[in-house]
Amino acid sequence: MRKEDILKMFDLEGKVALITGATGALGSTASLAYSALGAKVMLTGRTEPVLKELVERIRSQGGIASYVKGDPLKYEDVQRVVQRTLEEFGSIDILLTAAGINNNGPIDQQDREEWELVVDLNLKGTYYFLREVAKVMKEKGRGKVILVGSVRGLYGLANYTAYCASKGAVHMLTKSLALEWGPYGINVNCIAPGVFRSGITKRIFEDEAFYKMVISRFPLGRLGEPEDLVGTLVFLASRASDWMTGSVIYIDGGYTAG
Repeated sequence: MRKEDILKMFDLEGKVALITGATGALGSTASLAYSALGAKVMLTGRTEPVLKELVERIRSQGGIASYVKGDPLKYEDVQRVVQRTLEEFGSIDILLTAAGINNNGPIDQQDREEWELVVDLNLKGTYYFLREVAKVMKEKGRGKVILVGSVRGLYGLANYTAYCASKGAVHMLTKSLALEWGPYGINVNCIAPGVFRSGITKRIFEDEAFYKMVISRFPLGRLGEPEDLVGTLVFLASRASDWMTGSVIYIDGGYTAG
């Protein structure tokens, strides 16, 4: 194959990507990467000023972007986001579900509302978007769906029961949907990051002693940066991954190797 043919496999020119949780580190990084490769991106989240700033940044770099403020736990919001995407861009080729949350604590002491919020946002919020976008992708006969799991969907951790359980469920959702939607030409895969720099992990990076303790578990000797996820996010959204579905890819500096 020629170099240009290989590079073209990763091109997203003309594709439409809907990204949930676009105000977070992973979602915003994916938004910038997809737009740089030619995709039209629709961003959604609950913090409008951040969405607006990100859209302006993408447009200033020559990209095509828009946003819709919405709560992934309100089904009517999800329906509105999907409808607006279709009205503005005419299609949805890529869905990235990056909306998520983590509240930790002992299961017998943590408020029920906190525990339920983690499970609902990480799992139910993902389900809502899948349910609506399925109608679009099935009709088209193709699509790329990228769910966001975690190494905690594979390995448990004390005081993180809601997060671990919800991400484990997302991993199985990936596999089940790959079987269910494969006949419609829809690829469903999942990225499962280790610890990378984000709002949720901010304290790890700021506490030097704690940081050193945490990275001792990572063979590559450091924690991740959002940019470390870009290659896999692009691969799963592009033609390069056409024969891949039902996979959970751990991007974790080697954490799950041991």
